[in-house]
Amino acid sequence: MRLALLSAAALFALAAPLGAQTPQSVEVTPDQLLSPYYEALKAKVAMPVAGPNPALAPATTLTRIAVGSCNHQSAAQHMWAQIASANPQLFLMIGDNVYGDAGWDGDAGLASLRSAYALQASHPEFAGFRAKVPMMTTWDDHDFGLNDAGGSFPFRGWSETLFETFWGSSKAVKARPGIYESTITGPQGKRVQVIMLDTRFFRSDLKRGPWTKDRLPLGGYLPDDSAGKTVLGEAQWAWLAAELAKPADLRIVVSSTQVLTTAHQFEGWTNFPAERTRLLDLLGTREASGLVLLSGDRHSGGVYKVDHGGQTIWELTSSSLNLSFGDDIERTTAREPDAARVGKFFPIENYGLVDIDWQAKQVTVSLKGNTSATLVNQTFGW
Repeated sequence: MRLALLSAAALFALAAPLGAQTPQSVEVTPDQLLSPYYEALKAKVAMPVAGPNPALAPATTLTRIAVGSCNHQSAAQHMWAQIASANPQLFLMIGDNVYGDAGWDGDAGLASLRSAYALQASHPEFAGFRAKVPMMTTWDDHDFGLNDAGGSFPFRGWSETLFETFWGSSKAVKARPGIYESTITGPQGKRVQVIMLDTRFFRSDLKRGPWTKDRLPLGGYLPDDSAGKTVLGEAQWAWLAAELAKPADLRIVVSSTQVLTTAHQFEGWTNFPAERTRLLDLLGTREASGLVLLSGDRHSGGVYKVDHGGQTIWELTSSSLNLSFGDDIERTTAREPDAARVGKFFPIENYGLVDIDWQAKQVTVSLKGNTSATLVNQTFGW
């Protein structure tokens, strides 16, 4: 179904009797206008589901969490066996979990996204992994619906329905717009809070800069501090503040796009400097606890560190599982110099590990290649 969308006022004008008063201003989203179509579509088409997944017992003492992003449904699924060999207790799937915008022709039903989910579910490697390892998920642009898209994506509500159906989202997630979520696992003294942010559903449009040959090709977006610009939206910001006030011993905050680095102008929190500062400030007000940031998106991985407001913040970027853009580590590292990055930038296939040493109160973040060889690791305390 392809529609030329009309405003509610225009629709009223077409349908109302002659002489009826036309509303002056009515705010109606494309998803609201298309609601009858989507209800009929749900009854007509197969809604893909990822398959069975064990729940993580709330009393579990977490010592190893795996993370990955950028998994193409049409590419080899060999990384699932590699991740399984690391014996994680929890796997975080943090964006571009499928590439559903590939081949999208603008249809409101997002048929290419539905097909991508269905294909991903059919892979025995994925199904076997999912049947054994508890998972938490958030999305990025390619499984949100469109490259670099944010809150102005007209079919975001239907995309959310597809996501929540496929991944079996919790009642709390299904009850509100967006897919952000938080859990706390473990006994007192060993409580891990995992916060999965939604950096798509509410995010303001990006500001695009003019092309220039005077800088390296590190993205075409400009930092934008215009009034009203947001990454999370006010409801999610309020929710995040409440989550950070809960008692926990270690917090893992997941953003599909990078948080700490400002060395590029691809997508990331660097596009919205005031929002980035707001996030780092808010993290500094959390109830006493350790902190790790996790991100993906970049088709390269690395470890990052910044000092902000008297705190040292660490971030592990893990990307991609099966859609690498090269294998020249030295060239990739040199192409993107970054004062915040600790070590090299790895363009090869990778997944991440977060290992927790409760006795020492230390975390080790690692990046593993497609044979599970260690690319980089970093240990820090809290």
